[in-house]
Amino acid sequence: MTARIAPSVLSADLGRLREQVERAVEGGAEWIHVDVMDGHFVPNLSFGAPIIRALRRITDRPLDVHLMVEHPESYIADYADAGANVFTFHPEATVHVQRHLAAARERGMLAGLALNPASPLALVEEALDDLDLVLIMSVNPGYGGQSYLPQASDKLRRTRALLDRAGSRAVLEVDGGITPETIAEAWNAGADTFVAGTAVFGGADPAEAVRELQRRCAVPV
Repeated sequence: MTARIAPSVLSADLGRLREQVERAVEGGAEWIHVDVMDGHFVPNLSFGAPIIRALRRITDRPLDVHLMVEHPESYIADYADAGANVFTFHPEATVHVQRHLAAARERGMLAGLALNPASPLALVEEALDDLDLVLIMSVNPGYGGQSYLPQASDKLRRTRALLDRAGSRAVLEVDGGITPETIAEAWNAGADTFVAGTAVFGGADPAEAVRELQRRCAVPV
């Protein structure tokens, strides 16, 4: 098994979006990650359905949409129609979490829950049967380019153990501060999918950046 890299277009040059996404895919990126922020749940604004539609025209790779917004259920239909393949939201941002997970699945998307650094695993434990993905935030969300929080590794280990005990096949994704220097630690803690923004799009060649992240996970420790 190789690490699944999901480059975040939050760090891409939007004027060169097609070029940069295509290069990342050439390097082996399996998913493309889209961060949606509303300026309320997190202190920043970012993308919505138009960027999802634009990316859908650029690539056939799954579009991994992470909603850092209040009332994420309001976006299920629009994002499914725009071409999203993964719909992940924060349980604190809404009520009736299970209902919204089911609604995302009914629209043909994988359904995920994201946990902030201080959010307990109990928030996903009762919903495991309804989850296709658990996203562990290894930074406090809202901005790109932050440093990996060391305590995220322990949370990844506990989440992996929880999924394994339940016999869950859910993806275990990590987002925040993923670089060639930190990815192996998260990989060894149990993550299988890695959101990387600056590490992929902040350099000269997104393709080589993706390959380097994958290589770091292939080296035994």
